[in-house]
Amino acid sequence: MQAIGSTRRMLVLQDTWTDNSSSMMMYVTVDMDSINLVMSGGESAYLPLLPSGFIIHPDVHSNNGGISNEGSGSLLTFTLQILLSTLPTSNKLPMESVVSVSSLITETIQ
Repeated sequence: MQAIGSTRRMLVLQDTWTDNSSSMMMYVTVDMDSINLVMSGGESAYLPLLPSGFIIHPDVHSNNGGISNEGSGSLLTFTLQILLSTLPTSNKLPMESVVSVSSLITETIQ
């Protein structure tokens, strides 16, 4: 937890890829202090990398055994990973974490 008023420097790592079957964008945010610690020989096991992103698949129709490029839309698959607890033995989620994730998903979709 960060104290109120403190700032954290974050780095966003991003990867994109496109071909005829789909387009993908994945990203992960990393705390700069943690990255610097790992880059100077620190333990990388304590650096949580939780990628999120999306994939867009075009909607193409089959036409007499062939594939038609005439699509009527796209299928969007959205992935989101969130670290809910830093305790490795924690089996229960705090209610505020559930509310936070629910709000994040709702706001992202809107």
